[in-house]
Amino acid sequence: QVHLVESGGGLVQPGGSLTLSCAAAGRTLSRNNMGWFRQAPGKERGFVAVVTWTGGNTYYADSVKGPFTISRDNDKNTVYLQMSSLKPEDTAVYYCKSALWGADSTWYPSPDTGWGQGTQVTVSS
Repeated sequence: QVHLVESGGGLVQPGGSLTLSCAAAGRTLSRNNMGWFRQAPGKERGFVAVVTWTGGNTYYADSVKGPFTISRDNDKNTVYLQMSSLKPEDTAVYYCKSALWGADSTWYPSPDTGWGQGTQVTVSS
């Protein structure tokens, strides 16, 4: 089973930037579509962004399209999420996980990997 470790979260002021990393150990992720999901207090965990296994295609939730960029380095077995123009509503725990395309045309966590411990992002002045 692959082990995922997210890092890079922290406290940032509105309008600031952060870059999250998701490092994998145990096996390669190079054949998995990988996504970032987030869970805010009192809300369900939801899709943020996905990068396909080749890195050739990316998908974003409407709420983050533009300021967020997902990428991957298959040689390093790592997935990244660059976040800019952060807003208080981006405050959440961010998780990376393998992803699959659902019949309702959105991305869901797939069972190919487990969940990491997540990394907390807090946007506040």
